[in-house]
Amino acid sequence: MMAYEQFAYTYDRLMADMPYDSWVAWLEQSCHKADLKPRTIADLGCGTGTIAIPLAQQGYKVYGVDLSEDMLAVAQDKSQGLSLPVKGSVTWLQGDLRDWVLPEAVDVAISFCDCLNYILDEEGIIGAFRSAYEGLAKGGLFLFDVHTPQLLQKYAAEQPYVLDDEEIAYTWTCELDEEKMTIQHQLSIFVEESNGLYRRTDEEHVQRAYALNWLTEELRKAGFSDIQVTADFTAFAPCATTSRAFFSAQKK
Repeated sequence: MMAYEQFAYTYDRLMADMPYDSWVAWLEQSCHKADLKPRTIADLGCGTGTIAIPLAQQGYKVYGVDLSEDMLAVAQDKSQGLSLPVKGSVTWLQGDLRDWVLPEAVDVAISFCDCLNYILDEEGIIGAFRSAYEGLAKGGLFLFDVHTPQLLQKYAAEQPYVLDDEEIAYTWTCELDEEKMTIQHQLSIFVEESNGLYRRTDEEHVQRAYALNWLTEELRKAGFSDIQVTADFTAFAPCATTSRAFFSAQKK
């Protein structure tokens, strides 16, 4: 697992077009479908809090868990001084998705924006599933999405990627290991500073994609039931063109 380091401070600008509202909507739809009215939510791999904070503003008691101190520092800054509903709150905690513990069992655990793809070994995934099961209250939901193997192949085939905006730019290259289904992302990010010069930050990110049927089986082994897998924010089953697979699993 890697920390985001200086990347945390430009993360929100680079991710501004991500469909955060769609993730929140999918969470709400999944809870409605399961006839669950959650009060507490764990956001695993919460990053800078772009999902955790709106959930707290809706009145949920949220725990934002992330491995990166820098990401949590940005999240803390963003949440400082917010006016929250009486029942709404957000607590930031440094922790590992593979082995986390909260002060209380939660109704829902979420891990969105392909966080689990950053776990590079099968034992780590198994640990994450076990931690999620143990951290949920009875009847709770574990909701997450992952990049599919075909998306990693697409990334590798279509790279390099370039962004050239007025205040921020990057070059992004990828190298795919087909056998291990891991992809190494190399980013050079240039951010304009107040003196008109650009600060360069170099980042390396590695992700791994797992077979969806293997993930389903490991969820079952961890104790989950009513496991559902859908594609790309829809109610349809994944297919050969699916980029993100969405998992819903319940602790009975």
